[in-house]
Amino acid sequence: MGKNKEPYQQHYYPPVPTGFTKYARTSIVWQLYRFAVINYKMYKLMSKSHK
Repeated sequence: MGKNKEPYQQHYYPPVPTGFTKYARTSIVWQLYRFAVINYKMYKLMSKSHK
């Protein structure tokens, strides 16, 4: 069977997000930037397929 996970040991707890991860999840500015980048990539892909 699988590994025996004893409670209260180090590997039992999930990883804690880094400072940047917390910022990326909560910052409106960062999310708008990522939205724009993803939309630009989709635009490039669509423009290539319509030629």
